[in-house]
Amino acid sequence: MRSRLQILAGLLLVCMMLTSSGIRAQTAPSGTEEAVYSGLHSAAARGDIKQIRRLVSENADIEVRDSFGRTPLHVAVFKSDEDIVRALAKSGADMNAYEHDRYDVLTIAAVENDLEMVRLVLSLGGNSRNITSRYDGTALIAAAHLGNFEVVRALVNAGAPLNHINNLDWTALIEAVVLGDGGARHVETARILIEAGADITIADGEGVTPLAHAKQRGYADMVALFPKSAK
Repeated sequence: MRSRLQILAGLLLVCMMLTSSGIRAQTAPSGTEEAVYSGLHSAAARGDIKQIRRLVSENADIEVRDSFGRTPLHVAVFKSDEDIVRALAKSGADMNAYEHDRYDVLTIAAVENDLEMVRLVLSLGGNSRNITSRYDGTALIAAAHLGNFEVVRALVNAGAPLNHINNLDWTALIEAVVLGDGGARHVETARILIEAGADITIADGEGVTPLAHAKQRGYADMVALFPKSAK
């Protein structure tokens, strides 16, 4: 069991990561990186589907990596380019590849709140059960943290693990409370998770349940979601 100090340190790390990267921990290609891209990375960044097909026909490595371990598919998802994603998938791109920080394209799309991309990636073989990121989390946990409730619903429907516990000792439901703001988006996220059967008794490393966290924060609308027997 982690000490309260360790948990608070973990929370601080999460907040620092989000602040430094503009509400997301994922690292999208910078303009400088894109300027030196070549081959499939360049074609993916520019949305050049003809070039993608030509390079694939010439046996270009579909899993080629940039300096941060991103494949052309990662680049296409960051660009929210569904046509390029389909073309790369048709050419055999690994829909579950990780970049250097252990993010797959499904988690990237989930954090971006890109519902159509989430649905597309799932339809092309993206696995909602992947363990992703330095936090040993999932796409569902990442989406719940941000209150991306439509994405949460899609991932739940795709069989994402409701009760996975990351290395901060938090489930998706705990993150929706602890890292949420108690507003409509996070309340809806919690509702979806609870109605889907998320275990409301799973506590964090200090033994604090999601309901207790919601009460401590004065999140009345969240508290109301929990069954009377839990209160």
